[in-house]
Parts: sequence; structure tokens; C-alpha cells
Amino acid sequence: MTSTTFTRGQVQWGGILLGFSLGGFFDGILLHQILQWHHLLSAVQTGALRDLRVQIMADGLFHLLMYLIALTGLWALWRRRHSPETTAPSALLAYALIGFGSWHMIDAALSHWLLGIHRIRMDAANPLAWDIAWLVVFGIVPLVVGMAIRRRGGGTGSRVERTAAGTTLTVTVLIAGALASLPPRDATQVAVLVRPSQMNALLDGVQALEGGILWVDRGGALWVFSLPDGADTGTLYAHGAMFVTRSPAALGCLAFSRAVSD
Repeated sequence: MTSTTFTRGQVQWGGILLGFSLGGFFDGILLHQILQWHHLLSAVQTGALRDLRVQIMADGLFHLLMYLIALTGLWALWRRRHSPETTAPSALLAYALIGFGSWHMIDAALSHWLLGIHRIRMDAANPLAWDIAWLVVFGIVPLVVGMAIRRRGGGTGSRVERTAAGTTLTVTVLIAGALASLPPRDATQVAVLVRPSQMNALLDGVQALEGGILWVDRGGALWVFSLPDGADTGTLYAHGAMFVTRSPAALGCLAFSRAVSD
């Protein structure tokens, strides 16, 4: 394998891995958190997996994996950032689209049908129709478009163009990762981590805010409340709360922290 072939191979895989991670972030942010159609392991409801904390932790680990894949792709591109053999920005976009589409192809085949750990819409009357529609729109179409752009080819582009393309992909990945921690669609829900010994004080605080209980884990450490619009959730800290959030992103790991026990 020549040096030129090796360099182009690194750029190709760098772009594909970035697109692949973006596909994972897209699914995790949109389907797990905003639309709340499923968690990563929604269809696996045995043992500890019935616990919402475990489901949330699985989503968090999934996003961590996407971050690692994205960093691998960025590292591959960074190593060849000064090489005259780096591909044109259009080719880098093509590789990203190929990676994005590949993620949805693999997710559909592996997660939806072979392992059966979740479906696109768990509550749908015909989940297969949703699986296929999602696969076509976000899997096959980006993959075909990416391959078409790649076949069309193009020059290597100027250093400014290559830098702009790489920077755009990098910023997109970082923003996508940050969006994974945004609150879910229903902003009236708040999750609270509390020591069991402070449970009564916390309930007093929720009552003062005219809120209601939606869910509580078996150990009494993690609670989900419904609060009126505009409620000051910060006051829950004065009633024993250790962590208050409208986002589920960090709760899975925190709920298993030793800090929840006295």
C-alpha cells in the first residue's frame, strides 16, 4: 500500500466515522430524548432493565460510545491535516453521509431486527413500517447521496477549503454531543436525585411547588416529578435534593453513586 493510498484511506475512514457518530447522536437526541419514542434497551424489560435508571444509563453509555467513535474519526483527519493528498471538501462530505447512512443501516439490521432491543416507535401499531420508513429516509438516502458525490469526485481543494470542511464536521459533532444533554420535550417533568434520609424534606418542597409524583425508583433515591410551568426547581436543593435536572442525560450514572446512601 502506497503512502498516498494510506493517507486517503485515513481521510475516508475519518469522514465515515464522523458521519457514523453523527447518525448515533441524531438518533439518541431525537428519538431517545426529544420525541421519547424509545430508549436503547426499551424492548428488553427483564430484571434490572425494568428500572428507568438502567435504561437512562444505557442511553448515556451509548452516547459515550458515539463520542469515542467521533474522536477516532477526528484523530484520523488530524493526523493528515497538512497532507497535500487530503480529499476535497465534497469528498469529505460524501464520506460523512456514507457514515451517517451506514449507522442507520446497521442500527436497523442489528438493533431492530436481529437483537430486537428496540424499535423506532415502541408504541406503534405497526413498528416494522416505522423501522422501514426510518431506514429509507435516514439510511438509504444519505448513503446513496454520499456515494453519488464520491463518484463525481473533485480536486483536492485548497487548504482553506479542507480546513473549513474539517472544522464544520468537528463543530457539528461537538454540538451534537452537547445536545444529547438537552431536556426532553416535556419541560414540566423534573428528575431529582436525593439521599433517602432527605426524602420527606424533598416531598415537602415538591408540595410547596404544587407538584406531583410521576415515578420513583425502588431505593427512593431517584424521583421524577411533574411541576407547574415556571416553578423554581432550584428551591428543591434547599429541601435536600442533591441533583435536579430536566434532562435525563446524567441521571443513570448518578443514580448508582455511593452518594445516594447515608
